Amino acid sequence: MRYYHLPVEEMLERLATDPEKGLTEEKVGRLKERFGENKLQEKAKKSNFRRFLDQFKDVMILILLAAAVVSFIIACVERNPKEFFEPLLILLIVVLNAVLGVAQESKAEKALDALKNMSAPHARVIREGKESVIDAKELVPGDVIRLEAGDFIPADARLLKSVSLKSEESALTGESVPAEKDADAEVLERAPLGDRSNMVFSGCSVTYGTATAVVTATGMDTEMGKIANLLEGEDEGQTPLQQKLAQLGKYLGIVALIACAVIFVVGIANGIPAMEIFMTAISLAVSAIPEGLPAIVTVVLSIGVQRMVKRNALIRRLPAVETLGSASIICSDKTGTLTQNRMTLVKAYVDGTERIEEIGNGNSEGVRALLKLGTLCCDGSVIIQNGEEKHIGDPTETAIVLAAHKQGMPKDALNEKYPRLAELPFDSDRKLMTTVNHMNGTTVVIVKGAFDVMAERCIAGDIQTAKQVNDVMSQNALRVLAIGYKEIDALPEEITSEELENGLTFMGLVGMIDPPRPEAKAAVATCRKAGIKPVMITGDHVITASAIAKELGILEEGDMAITGTELDAMTDRELDEKVTGISVYARVSPENKIRIVKAWQRKGQVVSMTGDGVNDAPALKAADIGCAMGITGTDVAKGAADMTLTDDNFATIVEAVREGRGIYANIKKVVGFLLGTNIGEVITVFVAMLLWHKTPLLSMQLLWINLVTDSLPAIALGMEAVENDIMNKKPKPKEEGIFAGGLGVRVVLFGFMFAALTLFGYKLGEQAVGEAGGQTMAFVILALSQIVQSFNMRSDRSLFAVGFFTNKTLNGAALLSTVLVLLLLFTPIGVAFGLVLLPVYLYFIALGLILVPLLVIELCKAFKLIKN
Repeated sequence: MRYYHLPVEEMLERLATDPEKGLTEEKVGRLKERFGENKLQEKAKKSNFRRFLDQFKDVMILILLAAAVVSFIIACVERNPKEFFEPLLILLIVVLNAVLGVAQESKAEKALDALKNMSAPHARVIREGKESVIDAKELVPGDVIRLEAGDFIPADARLLKSVSLKSEESALTGESVPAEKDADAEVLERAPLGDRSNMVFSGCSVTYGTATAVVTATGMDTEMGKIANLLEGEDEGQTPLQQKLAQLGKYLGIVALIACAVIFVVGIANGIPAMEIFMTAISLAVSAIPEGLPAIVTVVLSIGVQRMVKRNALIRRLPAVETLGSASIICSDKTGTLTQNRMTLVKAYVDGTERIEEIGNGNSEGVRALLKLGTLCCDGSVIIQNGEEKHIGDPTETAIVLAAHKQGMPKDALNEKYPRLAELPFDSDRKLMTTVNHMNGTTVVIVKGAFDVMAERCIAGDIQTAKQVNDVMSQNALRVLAIGYKEIDALPEEITSEELENGLTFMGLVGMIDPPRPEAKAAVATCRKAGIKPVMITGDHVITASAIAKELGILEEGDMAITGTELDAMTDRELDEKVTGISVYARVSPENKIRIVKAWQRKGQVVSMTGDGVNDAPALKAADIGCAMGITGTDVAKGAADMTLTDDNFATIVEAVREGRGIYANIKKVVGFLLGTNIGEVITVFVAMLLWHKTPLLSMQLLWINLVTDSLPAIALGMEAVENDIMNKKPKPKEEGIFAGGLGVRVVLFGFMFAALTLFGYKLGEQAVGEAGGQTMAFVILALSQIVQSFNMRSDRSLFAVGFFTNKTLNGAALLSTVLVLLLLFTPIGVAFGLVLLPVYLYFIALGLILVPLLVIELCKAFKLIKN
């Protein structure tokens, strides 16, 4: 119901309430049964047990569990206690992986909790003609409430009476200054949220004036509640990396099953006992699956998160790190994100002069006099403590007060020197504020307000020139105030507008703006260099938004700036056709923001949304990655976002993108390293079974290689330093696979190389010592050659160029992995893994084979066979 558009009488009739006496307690009871409590509903949260179970949905994990079950059955059939070691080891690994997954998963959703907490705890209500203070959750539609400055608005309400009312709605609308409210305003039926001046909204606050209003919506039916519904309705979805790893798991699972089937058929055809074939099949399944990959990728992402925290970016969901690095569109709110969220006086015009003067430290005497009178006619104040500014009151007033302070005219000193004798507070009908001050032995009336109103009340001054200056300032997105004055003989008995606000001398104009952050322009330029398109989405006016966007480099030649109303008139198809040319969206609603995000997503783009207000939360959640502001950002925005910029610095997002790209590049190295290993294992077991009907590696040995020997170097590989030129490249396309750029082909070739070396070593060991010797030789070569491979995977450039030992973490990991392998080879522990001691000459042969990958890959890099 559009109560803001209805006449007051019809609105009251529909709500069946009395504007003077309010509702009866009996009716309140009936309405409470119908509408429920005035609070936001919570979305059910996953329990830790449910999260734990979700870890077992991964195809790779399911295949491992199946292998453990088969292995357990075989152990029971054969009644051999030693056979239970293998299934127990597999189960232990799977459970540890699941526990790690739960520990690293994002915490329970906070967005709805934050919204709930923003609701006012108490409300002043009139029921049965009596005023009382009740819990805000007890309010129902039709309740008559009273509001005054400082009150938190408890529900959406239509104003019945208002006196100089202003409401802070920046969290809902994006406006950087409080919205003026007027009970008598006539509002269009399709007016956007920010233009409904006869309404106040739940979760906002009153900054000035008083009002009486009737509640029109409570709980989930409020504008705040609609946002809660939007948040609940938006699925978080999977990041590109999660999707690719899930797809990879399915492919590997299919490969494992096909290979196991082939091995089973070959084994049966050659008369090999069924139990032995099952054990071989388990070995093959284990070799095909990179058991440590999900956990290692999680750890690499966690390390990346820690690095990003040092750069003032706090990640809420681990996989979002990779998504940020893929971002191709950044949709950013203007107020508080690209701008400072603080009105600042930037220009002034003094009547009789020929130019607009920039506000600085050494302005002309005329501008100083203008600022002096303007400050005397302000109620707002600025307190500076320990070098920090605290603004109290209306932002437009504090902008004037601060400008005067910087000119050496603090407000307290001015008020003491020129005491205020009387005042007329600002009124939205008059659009003026007036004070009467005693100045240098005379009584001076000072008036400030809208130029068009002031002009009609002035009898002296060049109004025509001032009008031209006012138009120029307005076109540059400045909020303009006019200042006038007159001297009177004595203070009139009755302080009225007619008495004081006529016969004025026009003194000048002051122009203010919520200025861009100094670092934002450079950040936008860096984004463009990195192939990222910045888009401004704001609740502010289109002229203001366009001016800021042009200054920052967001709105370029040929780009469009449109309003939310124009966007509402577009179909999704029309928006899809035009979205690439639109760089600024103004006066938008939360629903508009989601439409914009999804339009870009339909174009195949990875969309990042930055913002700080409640109005940003649904789009933050719908975007591929949402970035909230940590200082000025609301709890709602932080709860809905994937990342929080702890210093509220838009430039931080550039560093975050750089880190994200570096982390994704490192994850590709890790995946390539681990899969090269696993493909080598699969080919080794598969070929050996086909040729010799024997398994060169036991499943326990494969698990040790996959989870102990490989894991430490893989994690260290994920800590490789970010490439210096990474922000000179375009974002990778959304559909681009993790194996793009030839990585997939290289991984397969690496696998064949490892298999050839391992099979050769296996045959030498078998001939010298027997099957156990062959398996030991295969284990040594495969395990240690992969440690060497971790160094090869550091970069597409030669290790001689990168530096062999510049990644100190990898040095330590490689050393530790080598020690663990040697521990198995030369201590009794190795017996449990089926390992035996070898003749000394075989260890030297193994050492030579281990170094082959280093030689081969260095030659490939030298001949440019491996490149980006």
